[in-house]
Amino acid sequence: MLKLVCAVFVSLMLASAPPEASAKERPHAVKKVKAHKAAASSSERPRVRLVQRHGKRQVIYRNSRRVAPAIIAMTAGDRAGLNQTPDPLALASSVAFVVDQASSQVLFEKNSNVSLPIASITKLMTGLIVVESGLNLDEMLTVTDADVDRHKFTSSRLRVGATMTRRDLLHIALMSSENRAAAALGRSYPGGIGAFVAAMNAKAQQLGMSETRYVDSSGLSSENVASARDLARLAGVAYGEPLLRQFSTDPKYVVDDGRRAMHYGNTNYLVASPDWNIGLQKTGFINEAGRCLVMQAVIQGRNVIMVFLDSKGKQSRTADAGRMRRWLEALNPLGSTKVESVPEGVTQGG
Repeated sequence: MLKLVCAVFVSLMLASAPPEASAKERPHAVKKVKAHKAAASSSERPRVRLVQRHGKRQVIYRNSRRVAPAIIAMTAGDRAGLNQTPDPLALASSVAFVVDQASSQVLFEKNSNVSLPIASITKLMTGLIVVESGLNLDEMLTVTDADVDRHKFTSSRLRVGATMTRRDLLHIALMSSENRAAAALGRSYPGGIGAFVAAMNAKAQQLGMSETRYVDSSGLSSENVASARDLARLAGVAYGEPLLRQFSTDPKYVVDDGRRAMHYGNTNYLVASPDWNIGLQKTGFINEAGRCLVMQAVIQGRNVIMVFLDSKGKQSRTADAGRMRRWLEALNPLGSTKVESVPEGVTQGG
């Protein structure tokens, strides 16, 4: 009876107690409110469960992470079913093409005639047009708002208003795949970007690149397309330009944008590897294209051009280059110009 009277007395006291102080008067309460809002807006929202323990009610908070399912973007190659094509080297690339640079002998090919998005491989043609144009490479150019990517919304270390030579813009466009640099190179061409893209397509036609089409100078648009065979032809011509060889294979470079010095690195780590002798290269990636790589290299004394398109995985394109090199070394261990044998499923021709 006494316990019951005490319980009633305590209940009356609590009911008559003044309301709690406001959050403004209690800073710690503000923190709790903010923490609760943050939790509610995040993917880790607390779940509340009311349980009864030893005659007392307790509230238990448990964090549950709501993980969104991974969305894997399908490439143009996937849509065409190219990823289902088997090959004896188990390449991660849906498209591959390897040719002897001196004899034009095809050493390996897989879906090499299919025209696909090529991403920043586009910049090889951009570089070729710039060096063949005869424009002053030491002319100072300014990055403008027109060079900002509003298609893929990629980031850039080149601020609007940055100034540097056409030479430096070309250098970091080829070496580090700097998109604003490539855009500025096209925009500053006589006649503007429209005339530059027209020159790119005219050059492709001149080189017999019948499966190739360009719409911009950076490769951000998936409408920049080419076949692996076409890209091998382009790489062979670009290799003839010493500046393109140097700029595309420099491991590092420093440019000054008018305010500060910026350090850039090559997008292809193989150029710094002592195991490779690379004369020209360009990487590329957008979701529609997958990982891409075009590379000229010396293997067993033979100059070869490799093209890998629509590769899955961040390092898969360079891993495919390694597989191809080991295969070529085993195929032709003495570095002779004769191919001894070709595994079943690989096309060989001239």
